[in-house]
Amino acid sequence: MNKLLSSLILLVVASVTMSSASAQEVKGDAASGEGKIAMCIGCHGIKGYQASFPEVYKVPMISGQGAKYIAAALLAYQKGERKHPSMRGIAEGLTEQDIADISAYYEASGHHDGAPPAAAAAPATGKVAELLTKGACASCHGENLNKPIDPSYPKIAGQHADYLFVALKSYKTEGRATWGRSNGVMAGIAKQFTNAELKELAKYVHSLPGELQTVPQAKFK
Repeated sequence: MNKLLSSLILLVVASVTMSSASAQEVKGDAASGEGKIAMCIGCHGIKGYQASFPEVYKVPMISGQGAKYIAAALLAYQKGERKHPSMRGIAEGLTEQDIADISAYYEASGHHDGAPPAAAAAPATGKVAELLTKGACASCHGENLNKPIDPSYPKIAGQHADYLFVALKSYKTEGRATWGRSNGVMAGIAKQFTNAELKELAKYVHSLPGELQTVPQAKFK
């Protein structure tokens, strides 16, 4: 990874930490969050559920994801840094306390006492290893891409490959009113790759053992 990209990552880590400080001051309550997820479960509470914009892909698994990342993502939708119309519409109706509670709920909903630890990941080889090194993925997403170096970064190991591919492409999208994501680090990284390479990366990341899951609500079981 070149020195410019290294410096950019450090700057964005600092800015993300500062920008999410207000959200971190609000303590989330998972029990309260369970009563606030009515708008979430129709997509994130159904295994295999697929979104259709801007293309068909499985919605991300968010149970077991870090609370501070979920909060940071919802705030990004509120601010328009992430432009997905449905998610932005939902996020705009949430207070800081709502965001904190929902985030705490989804972090807790993926944890089960006595669950076996995730298996060790097989090391990447060949072309994939080269792509991971080029993108310096572990420098932010941590060991096995499942232990982020900052809690406002996501766990990505095991996430749906088609979602990861669409998310990575969204960082390359500019000038669209309803689609794309603004993030200095991720935009710089994603633009280094062709879409075919991003798809290969997404497929590998999906193959890794991780903690993310979809926990269906009783009405959907």
